Amino acid sequence: MAALALATVALAQPAAAQSNALIAISMPTKSSARWIADGNNMVKVFKEKGYRTDLQYAEDDIPNQLAQIENMITKGPKVLVIAAIDGTTLSDALQKAADKGIKVIAYDRLIRNSKNVDYYATFDNFQVGVLQAGYIEKALNLKAGKGPYNIELFGGSPDDNNAFFFYNGAMSVLKPYLDSGKLVVRSKQLGMDKVSTLRWDGAVAQARMDNLLSAYYSQARVDAVLSPYDGLSIGIISSLKGVGYGTPKQPMPVVTGQDAEIPSVKSILNKEQTATVFKDTRELAKVTANMVDALLAGKPVPVNDTQTYNNGVKVVPSYLLKPVSVDASNWKEVLVTSGYYAENQIK
Repeated sequence: MAALALATVALAQPAAAQSNALIAISMPTKSSARWIADGNNMVKVFKEKGYRTDLQYAEDDIPNQLAQIENMITKGPKVLVIAAIDGTTLSDALQKAADKGIKVIAYDRLIRNSKNVDYYATFDNFQVGVLQAGYIEKALNLKAGKGPYNIELFGGSPDDNNAFFFYNGAMSVLKPYLDSGKLVVRSKQLGMDKVSTLRWDGAVAQARMDNLLSAYYSQARVDAVLSPYDGLSIGIISSLKGVGYGTPKQPMPVVTGQDAEIPSVKSILNKEQTATVFKDTRELAKVTANMVDALLAGKPVPVNDTQTYNNGVKVVPSYLLKPVSVDASNWKEVLVTSGYYAENQIK
């Protein structure tokens, strides 16, 4: 029995050492409630599994994130989890990580142009765009041949790989209606080179919407705005309200969003924003932690996509979670009943 006990202790030691491993987490900014939730959820899940964590936010400053990651590498983490500000700027740092045997998981934003990205944990970003555009399609009854309607398009930050998936997913739904004339972009601004919003900045989106309204809609109504993110939607809505939308005489257009941030959920209930896309960051944190467990145990890492995400050097094995469309009809079930928010946070 004594020998068995000693053997059991010996077997347990590697597991204990692994569970006490340091996991470094680099997040882009605290300016979005979504990223704060991501960081908190990951720290919670990793600590529950017995890992130590080093969580840092770079406040949307690319050199700052690079410096933070290089500093993290010196601390000897087993795994780096990175939500990149600019997915093209980290190659040298990731080579340093690889040289030290540190594994890298890209978190929700693909890191580009590096062979040293081991895995990618994210949502089905193309489907996010499909849901946003599908909501516009349904709200305007386009399938029944209604129209023509005026629409303006907004894209995310051009340095965020996800922004292109959101836009392409949306265009997969909208393009037939644009081609047939059932949807009209009066500004003729299409394509990410024309509609992108650097750093996902709501003030930039608001200024662009101001310009669109004054240049193209003084004598016409905008019926829908494709917005890929709640922070942009709030700026867009402020612009629309500034010229009289949101009144009985001039109802709000259909305005989409993403991330189910509390101000936008409130805006939906106030009949301003129309819908958002919810991505449960609690589930993404669990997926990421499961990847880390498997990596450090030498077991197969859970992935469900090995084809979609080519970062320019390699196809990065990925785990994709499903996003959910949220509007006034299902917000309580999706966001409150699930425990993501308390009802008093919204009402």
